[in-house]
Amino acid sequence: MRCGISLQDIGIAASGSSCIECEDWLPYLRQARAPFVMAGNAARIVHALKYGGWSELADEMGTQMGRLRFSPDVETELAGVLPVPLSRARARERGYNQAELLAKAVAEVRRLPLLTGVLQRHRHTQRQARLSPPERQTNVSRAFKVDSERRACIDGQHVLLVDDVLTTAATVQDCVRALCSSGARAVSVVTFARARRELPT
Repeated sequence: MRCGISLQDIGIAASGSSCIECEDWLPYLRQARAPFVMAGNAARIVHALKYGGWSELADEMGTQMGRLRFSPDVETELAGVLPVPLSRARARERGYNQAELLAKAVAEVRRLPLLTGVLQRHRHTQRQARLSPPERQTNVSRAFKVDSERRACIDGQHVLLVDDVLTTAATVQDCVRALCSSGARAVSVVTFARARRELPT
Protein backbone atom coordinates (compact mmCIF):
# COMPACT_ATOMS: atom_id res chain seq x y z
CA MET A 1 0.00 0.00 0.00
CA ARG A 2 1.55 3.28 -1.10
CA CYS A 3 -0.78 6.06 -0.02
CA GLY A 4 -2.13 4.97 3.35
CA ILE A 5 -5.85 4.68 2.48
CA SER A 6 -6.71 1.00 2.35
CA LEU A 7 -9.94 -0.62 1.24
CA GLN A 8 -10.33 -2.13 4.69
CA ASP A 9 -10.08 1.34 6.25
CA ILE A 10 -13.24 2.39 4.42
CA GLY A 11 -15.11 -0.87 4.91
CA ILE A 12 -14.48 -2.58 1.59
CA ALA A 13 -12.88 -6.00 1.38
CA ALA A 14 -9.67 -6.09 -0.58
CA SER A 15 -9.79 -7.52 -4.07
CA GLY A 16 -6.80 -7.11 -6.38
CA SER A 17 -5.47 -3.76 -5.19
CA SER A 18 -4.87 -2.58 -1.64
CA CYS A 19 -5.76 1.01 -2.48
CA ILE A 20 -8.52 2.49 -4.62
CA GLU A 21 -6.54 5.70 -5.10
CA CYS A 22 -3.13 4.47 -6.23
CA GLU A 23 -3.96 1.38 -8.29
CA ASP A 24 -3.36 3.29 -11.55
CA TRP A 25 -0.30 5.26 -10.43
CA LEU A 26 3.04 5.04 -12.18
CA PRO A 27 5.25 2.34 -10.61
CA TYR A 28 8.00 4.81 -9.67
CA LEU A 29 5.54 7.01 -7.77
CA ARG A 30 6.27 5.33 -4.47
CA GLN A 31 4.10 6.88 -1.74
CA ALA A 32 1.87 9.89 -1.06
CA ARG A 33 0.99 11.45 2.27
CA ALA A 34 -1.24 14.33 3.39
CA PRO A 35 -2.22 15.39 6.92
CA PHE A 36 -5.76 16.46 5.94
CA VAL A 37 -8.68 15.61 3.69
CA MET A 38 -9.69 18.48 1.39
CA ALA A 39 -12.78 19.55 3.33
CA GLY A 40 -13.86 21.98 6.03
CA ASN A 41 -11.12 24.11 7.56
CA ALA A 42 -8.38 22.38 5.58
CA ALA A 43 -10.07 23.37 2.31
CA ARG A 44 -10.50 26.94 3.54
CA ILE A 45 -6.82 27.14 4.49
CA VAL A 46 -5.73 25.85 1.07
CA HIS A 47 -7.97 28.36 -0.70
CA ALA A 48 -6.68 31.21 1.48
CA LEU A 49 -3.10 30.31 0.57
CA LYS A 50 -3.79 29.66 -3.10
CA TYR A 51 -6.28 32.35 -4.00
CA GLY A 52 -6.48 34.74 -1.04
CA GLY A 53 -2.88 35.92 -0.89
CA TRP A 54 -2.29 34.50 2.60
CA SER A 55 1.25 33.34 1.87
CA GLU A 56 2.15 33.42 5.58
CA LEU A 57 0.05 30.29 6.07
CA ALA A 58 2.56 28.21 4.13
CA ASP A 59 5.12 27.95 6.91
CA GLU A 60 2.81 26.21 9.40
CA MET A 61 1.18 24.12 6.67
CA GLY A 62 4.57 22.97 5.39
CA THR A 63 5.76 22.22 8.91
CA GLN A 64 2.83 19.84 9.43
CA MET A 65 3.52 18.23 6.06
CA GLY A 66 7.20 17.82 6.87
CA ARG A 67 6.41 15.96 10.08
CA LEU A 68 4.50 13.21 8.26
CA ARG A 69 6.38 9.93 8.05
CA PHE A 70 6.64 7.56 5.12
CA SER A 71 7.55 3.88 5.21
CA PRO A 72 11.06 3.17 6.58
CA ASP A 73 12.59 2.47 3.17
CA VAL A 74 11.31 5.76 1.75
CA GLU A 75 12.47 7.68 4.82
CA THR A 76 15.96 6.27 4.32
CA GLU A 77 16.07 7.07 0.60
CA LEU A 78 14.67 10.62 0.38
CA ALA A 79 17.41 12.92 -0.90
CA GLY A 80 15.76 16.24 -1.74
CA VAL A 81 12.53 18.24 -1.87
CA LEU A 82 10.99 19.73 -5.03
CA PRO A 83 7.89 21.92 -5.44
CA VAL A 84 5.42 21.48 -8.27
CA PRO A 85 6.20 24.51 -10.46
CA LEU A 86 3.77 27.19 -11.61
CA SER A 87 3.70 28.71 -15.06
CA ARG A 88 5.14 32.22 -15.29
CA ALA A 89 1.68 33.63 -15.99
CA ARG A 90 0.17 32.00 -12.89
CA ALA A 91 3.13 33.05 -10.73
CA ARG A 92 2.72 36.68 -11.85
CA GLU A 93 -1.00 36.52 -11.15
CA ARG A 94 -0.61 34.98 -7.69
CA GLY A 95 2.61 36.67 -6.66
CA TYR A 96 4.19 33.43 -5.43
CA ASN A 97 4.19 29.68 -5.96
CA GLN A 98 2.37 28.20 -2.97
CA ALA A 99 4.00 24.79 -3.57
CA GLU A 100 7.45 26.36 -3.37
CA LEU A 101 6.60 28.05 -0.05
CA LEU A 102 5.33 24.73 1.31
CA ALA A 103 8.37 22.88 0.00
CA LYS A 104 10.71 25.34 1.74
CA ALA A 105 9.09 24.55 5.10
CA VAL A 106 9.07 20.79 4.40
CA ALA A 107 12.76 20.87 3.50
CA GLU A 108 13.61 22.74 6.69
CA VAL A 109 11.72 20.27 8.90
CA ARG A 110 13.26 17.26 7.15
CA ARG A 111 16.71 18.83 6.82
CA LEU A 112 16.85 17.99 3.13
CA PRO A 113 18.02 20.20 0.26
CA LEU A 114 15.35 22.30 -1.45
CA LEU A 115 15.72 21.72 -5.20
CA THR A 116 14.02 24.73 -6.77
CA GLY A 117 14.31 25.25 -10.50
CA VAL A 118 15.00 21.60 -11.25
CA LEU A 119 11.45 20.84 -12.36
CA GLN A 120 9.88 23.40 -14.70
CA ARG A 121 6.45 23.95 -16.20
CA HIS A 122 7.18 24.70 -19.84
CA ARG A 123 3.63 25.51 -20.92
CA HIS A 124 0.68 27.30 -19.33
CA THR A 125 -2.30 25.13 -18.37
CA GLN A 126 -5.89 25.76 -17.34
CA ARG A 127 -6.86 25.73 -13.66
CA GLN A 128 -7.26 22.08 -12.68
CA ALA A 129 -10.10 22.82 -10.24
CA ARG A 130 -12.44 23.62 -13.14
CA LEU A 131 -11.84 20.38 -15.02
CA SER A 132 -13.12 16.81 -14.92
CA PRO A 133 -10.62 14.01 -14.13
CA PRO A 134 -10.02 13.13 -17.82
CA GLU A 135 -9.68 16.81 -18.69
CA ARG A 136 -7.16 17.28 -15.85
CA GLN A 137 -4.96 14.55 -17.27
CA THR A 138 -5.07 16.03 -20.77
CA ASN A 139 -4.51 19.54 -19.43
CA VAL A 140 -1.18 18.75 -17.73
CA SER A 141 0.07 16.08 -20.11
CA ARG A 142 3.73 16.80 -20.96
CA ALA A 143 3.49 20.18 -19.21
CA PHE A 144 6.62 19.61 -17.11
CA LYS A 145 10.30 19.14 -17.88
CA VAL A 146 13.58 18.97 -15.98
CA ASP A 147 16.16 21.72 -16.45
CA SER A 148 18.97 19.99 -18.36
CA GLU A 149 21.62 21.93 -16.42
CA ARG A 150 20.27 20.66 -13.09
CA ARG A 151 19.63 17.00 -13.91
CA ALA A 152 22.57 15.95 -11.76
CA CYS A 153 20.60 17.06 -8.65
CA ILE A 154 18.10 14.24 -9.14
CA ASP A 155 20.16 11.61 -10.96
CA GLY A 156 19.59 8.24 -9.27
CA GLN A 157 17.79 9.91 -6.36
CA HIS A 158 14.47 9.34 -4.61
CA VAL A 159 12.97 12.83 -4.29
CA LEU A 160 10.00 14.27 -2.41
CA LEU A 161 7.54 16.27 -4.52
CA VAL A 162 5.45 18.93 -2.75
CA ASP A 163 2.09 20.45 -3.71
CA ASP A 164 -0.89 21.90 -1.87
CA VAL A 165 -3.56 19.35 -2.83
CA LEU A 166 -3.63 15.89 -4.39
CA THR A 167 -6.89 15.40 -6.28
CA THR A 168 -6.71 13.05 -9.27
CA ALA A 169 -2.88 12.89 -9.21
CA ALA A 170 -2.79 14.07 -12.86
CA THR A 171 -0.34 16.89 -12.11
CA VAL A 172 1.77 14.73 -9.82
CA GLN A 173 1.99 11.90 -12.34
CA ASP A 174 3.14 14.21 -15.11
CA CYS A 175 5.79 15.63 -12.77
CA VAL A 176 6.90 12.13 -11.83
CA ARG A 177 7.10 11.14 -15.49
CA ALA A 178 9.32 14.15 -16.24
CA LEU A 179 11.56 13.55 -13.21
CA CYS A 180 12.06 9.83 -13.73
CA SER A 181 12.62 10.13 -17.47
CA SER A 182 15.40 12.60 -16.59
CA GLY A 183 17.21 10.34 -14.16
CA ALA A 184 15.34 10.31 -10.83
CA ARG A 185 15.01 6.78 -9.45
CA ALA A 186 11.69 7.31 -7.61
CA VAL A 187 9.36 10.03 -6.35
CA SER A 188 7.19 10.26 -3.27
CA VAL A 189 4.67 13.03 -2.65
CA VAL A 190 3.47 15.13 0.25
CA THR A 191 0.55 17.56 0.07
CA PHE A 192 -1.33 19.51 2.71
CA ALA A 193 -4.70 18.03 1.75
CA ARG A 194 -6.05 15.19 -0.28
CA ALA A 195 -9.34 14.88 -2.14
CA ARG A 196 -10.70 11.35 -1.96
CA ARG A 197 -12.19 9.76 -5.01
CA GLU A 198 -15.87 8.96 -5.08
CA LEU A 199 -16.39 5.29 -4.30
CA PRO A 200 -17.71 3.17 -7.16
CA THR A 201 -21.42 2.39 -6.95
